[in-house]
Amino acid sequence: MPGSLPRIIAKHKRKVRLAEGMDEQGLSPEAQARGLDCLAWFGEILAQAQPAQVAVLATAALRGAANGASFCERARPLLGYAIQVISGEQEAELIYAGMRASTPINGEALVIDIGGASTELVVGDEAQIHYKHSFDLGCVLYTQGYFSGEINEAAFEAARAAVQTRLAEELPRLKAQRWQHCLGVSGTVRALFELADVQGRTIDALTLRYLRQVRQDLCQDSEALLAQLDKERRIPFAAGVAILLALFELLEIDALSLAGGALREGVLHRLQGALGSY
Repeated sequence: MPGSLPRIIAKHKRKVRLAEGMDEQGLSPEAQARGLDCLAWFGEILAQAQPAQVAVLATAALRGAANGASFCERARPLLGYAIQVISGEQEAELIYAGMRASTPINGEALVIDIGGASTELVVGDEAQIHYKHSFDLGCVLYTQGYFSGEINEAAFEAARAAVQTRLAEELPRLKAQRWQHCLGVSGTVRALFELADVQGRTIDALTLRYLRQVRQDLCQDSEALLAQLDKERRIPFAAGVAILLALFELLEIDALSLAGGALREGVLHRLQGALGSY
């Protein structure tokens, strides 16, 4: 079981949406430019900070991109470090370790992480992981596939059908798992809690009823609802809601709470050599 988190001295973040516009040829030129600019910025920060240990990990967008390797080669001199493209299984493990280290819960837990190009589902307890899988569905990809035009009921239904197809093979194994807690660690989940706060709602967890209300509000007047969110949250929000809503229905989830941490916290534990059995 992982130990406590190290003390955070500084934290920097920039939205890139590397999977936006990705096709059979790989990452789009625009996404590559955004990514390289971001990594050059991080390179400057690292050059100034001179940390003793550095881990640079890439996830689903670079896992699936035909030109992912060439992007990593172009990025290395800008960043000053090599990029390690991790597998979906490794990503799931790190997400779970980060959640456990930063969230005060006991017992079996289901963790959901909806990313831009993949979604990880992990089930485990304090000692070990009992189920982990990375699905090739994400809010950036689903924005392109189902929500690039009008946000309506047809788009939500099409997205739900796509999620169901992706989960079909794994669904029996997933539903055989038992969990006491369900936690979300993604931007979509955080945005939903932020939306509830802006609307004056006091909620401890997301419920199926609340998600269906958000879906209805998006279909009735998406501009009005999205205006209540931070600008960076708006573009992939409807697709993220669609994916989460489908997971709620397919897995019969009653409620989902917000986890304290995920992938980044898991990576910090790996640097500490404190991942244990994860």
